[in-house]
Amino acid sequence: CLENTDPRTRGRGIQLLSQVLLQCYSLLQEKEVLHLVLFYENRLQDHHFVIPSVLQGLRALSMCEVLSPGLAVSVLKAIFQEVHVQSLLQLDRHTVYSIITNFMGTREEELKGLGADFTFGFIQVMDGEKDPRNLLVAFQIVRDLIAKNYALGPFVEELFEVTSCYFPIDFTPPPNDPHGIQREDLILSLRAVLSSTPQFAEFLLPLLIEKMDSDLQSAKLDSLQTLTACCAIYGQKELQEFLPSLWSSLRREVFQTASEKVETECLTALHALSVCLSCSVLSSDTEDLLDSFLSNILQDCRHHLCEPDMKLVWPSAKLLQAAAGASIRAYDCITRSVLPLLLEQYTKHLQSSQRRTILEMLLGFLELQQKWGHVEEDESTLLSLQVPVCSVVFAALMDPSVQLQLVGIRALTVLGSLQGFLSPSDLELVVDHLIRLALHEEDSQSREAAMEAAGSLAPIYPKVFSGRMVPRLEEELQSGREEESSRDHCSLQQHCLQALAAVSTHTSIVRETVPVLLQHLQKVQKGSEARNAQDVVSVCQSLHRVALQCQQDVESCWYYHQTVVPCLLAMAVQAAMQESTHPLLGKALLEEEVLAAMVPIISAATTHLSPELAAQSASHVVPLFLDGEVSFLPQNSFPCSFQPFEAGECLEAQRRLVALLMAFVCSLPHNVAIPHQERLLQELLALSCSCNCPFTATTAAKCFAGLVNKHLEGQQLDEILQLAVNKMEPSLVEGPRRTQALTLLLWVTKALVLRYHPLSSHLTDKLLGLLGDSELGPAVADGFFLLMAESPDVLHKGCHANVRIMFRQRFFTDNVPKLVQGFHGAGPDMKANYLKALSHVLNHLPKPVLVTELPTLLSLLLEALSCSDRVVQLSTLSCLQPLLLEAPQIMSLHIDTLVTKFLSLTSSPTMVRALPPSPNTPLSSAPSTALTHLFQAVRIAALRCAHALTSLPVTVLLPYKARVIRALAKPLDDKKRLVRKEAVAARGEW
Repeated sequence: CLENTDPRTRGRGIQLLSQVLLQCYSLLQEKEVLHLVLFYENRLQDHHFVIPSVLQGLRALSMCEVLSPGLAVSVLKAIFQEVHVQSLLQLDRHTVYSIITNFMGTREEELKGLGADFTFGFIQVMDGEKDPRNLLVAFQIVRDLIAKNYALGPFVEELFEVTSCYFPIDFTPPPNDPHGIQREDLILSLRAVLSSTPQFAEFLLPLLIEKMDSDLQSAKLDSLQTLTACCAIYGQKELQEFLPSLWSSLRREVFQTASEKVETECLTALHALSVCLSCSVLSSDTEDLLDSFLSNILQDCRHHLCEPDMKLVWPSAKLLQAAAGASIRAYDCITRSVLPLLLEQYTKHLQSSQRRTILEMLLGFLELQQKWGHVEEDESTLLSLQVPVCSVVFAALMDPSVQLQLVGIRALTVLGSLQGFLSPSDLELVVDHLIRLALHEEDSQSREAAMEAAGSLAPIYPKVFSGRMVPRLEEELQSGREEESSRDHCSLQQHCLQALAAVSTHTSIVRETVPVLLQHLQKVQKGSEARNAQDVVSVCQSLHRVALQCQQDVESCWYYHQTVVPCLLAMAVQAAMQESTHPLLGKALLEEEVLAAMVPIISAATTHLSPELAAQSASHVVPLFLDGEVSFLPQNSFPCSFQPFEAGECLEAQRRLVALLMAFVCSLPHNVAIPHQERLLQELLALSCSCNCPFTATTAAKCFAGLVNKHLEGQQLDEILQLAVNKMEPSLVEGPRRTQALTLLLWVTKALVLRYHPLSSHLTDKLLGLLGDSELGPAVADGFFLLMAESPDVLHKGCHANVRIMFRQRFFTDNVPKLVQGFHGAGPDMKANYLKALSHVLNHLPKPVLVTELPTLLSLLLEALSCSDRVVQLSTLSCLQPLLLEAPQIMSLHIDTLVTKFLSLTSSPTMVRALPPSPNTPLSSAPSTALTHLFQAVRIAALRCAHALTSLPVTVLLPYKARVIRALAKPLDDKKRLVRKEAVAARGEW
């Protein structure tokens, strides 16, 4: 074939040879490679039918490690001279780029020996390339030419022209493109070329200025981003000639653009230019362009800060701040001129809105100073303006305008972070202002901002805050407690508690605030005040905030734990022992809402302890509950023994404290051994099954489940689980303890599902069977929410629970088919239970997983919308709304049903009908307001789904448009504002 006179036949022969070489090039010897290279070079002069196969062979040879010196140069010269690359097909052009890439990777020094001829040859190869696949490779070759210092010689401009002709990239990938090349890929690749060498500057900068003036936003953005990239490698010399034009274009865009993206990129580019000029190394006879550049910026922007209408104030301030943030030199140059002017304008303008604008600009410059830390230099502009700056900020804090106050608080925080700026007297004034705002300001925004500022500044000035703020807060708290009959004093007391917690962000301050909070807690739970459980809850909320703030500091964490946890336990134990003899004393501490507020305190104080300290604490707390060992508690002279696991009506109050045990033991790290764990598990199991108090039974079940979840695999775990199953199963069948047994079953199932324990499937099957129970069915259905949702106090990752990844997906795969089967086999009265359980499972499933299963489940979801149970409806609507956005094609098939169901729920007359009473539903004892809120939530969810329908294809929606618009007119008159708001949004979209 190779010697045949027919070019097509010769081409087939060379094609076969090239295919063989592509398979075995690594096995060739040096002499064989030499012969083959010479043969293929000669074939480049053959008929054009032959050339593609010749190039494939040369590509194979370019990958040979035994290629003789000089052959790479020879091959490339032959290609440059004999092949008109741009007349070839895309694949053959790609082959040429691959040959060049291979040789640049392995024969760099040889190719550099060609000098600028290699660059010129490549320019000829690339000139006119249009295919995006080839351009990505070609751009990479240009980057390597520049990065590896190949000689460009006199061809710098030609190399720039052959690449810049593609700028800005205008490419839209075809639909279903198998190559996956995106416009962004080409943009970034070309930008890397254009910004790779200062030698392109004289050609590139005029091009960028021209494209910045384009009407196309994409061209503007690309130009600005490329300019920013170039500034990283340019110096004064490259920029000097073009600085006036660049500044003019940037200024115009910021002043005139309606696009936030363009404005942001302009400011980024201006910042990059200022950084470039700030960092340029100057010779003795070179002009410093930074000063002149900043002078032009000041000249064009400064006067806008003084205009009465303040139209261009913000654009000017942003430009000035972008330039000032480049370096300390740029910052000083600009602030020297701008800060006195802003301070003067603040005094001139009397309206709060104008003052807020000026203070926000001043704040922007203050925040820039944070980049350079201390303010100590004698020549510092900011330091020279210390008195007027502080005066303006303090005045803003006294202004009646809340918005101005908020900006003033932010400015105060920034000034405080500049160490060396505030004098001792200023710091005292800062603390006084923060106390006033935190305690006495009526607006909650200002109060919260002041507390946050105190928390930010306290670690910087711990002595000032612990010596001045904490005593003042303690004094106010005491006065508020003494006169708490007044509503104002009650709110003052609340604010004091919140402020004490907010400022506790440093170890030394925590040691001051925690005793104050604990002392206050001891006072409010005694005497007649004990009737007000809300006071105790407020203190607990503050203690919880302090606990969270202590978690990141080992010293604070341990101090807090060993101070607060024993004190809370002691107060609770004392209250439980007094319950039988003095019913009013300490009663508040035994309220469910108070114990529930104490749980997160103990949990947060425990989760971040080191294993050694956690074990030390466990050795005290567990014996307290098991053996009544109270010696480690403060004030431990109790009137009787503490026996929460003993039987007897008089010990009911003590049993409630198992909630605090749960908070502690369920928050311990995995590697902490719990003393007497098996005995503790047995006691908890017995209590959860026998206790008449729902609160105590539930907390015992949760504590048992939390311990089982972390228990090591083995015989001990198997035995305790078998014991639990043996206790639960008979109680679930009949008897007075069915509800307690169900609660325990739900929590144990959750504990085992999270850790993929084999027994979890047996327990889940038990729950599925109970969905058909006339008494327990509704409660079991609600229990599926518990199985799938994140639990706030136990069995979550924050308390070191054993949570395996994708446990929800696994639960879905194992159990949803059984739920569907159970639904179809259930009687009419029980179907709602299966639908509710299913909706809870689906609602907590990651949406991508749900979309894949949607075709099989959608009919059931639509049936759930017809269920009379509002909880089922709400859960199903919440599930359907994101699916309308993520799976429009599938949902479009059911458009008629969806429209009908959604519209019927937006203003259904049955919305005013109460739910049938059921002892097992979460709303059983809820007042009518809770039902009203539920009906409102269903209407809102239905309207959101009607809104989400508009994401389906327009052709699907048009037949329903008039009907939907008519139907959505009715909820526009709904009594509830939130419903009307959703109706307006949905109807407007339709």
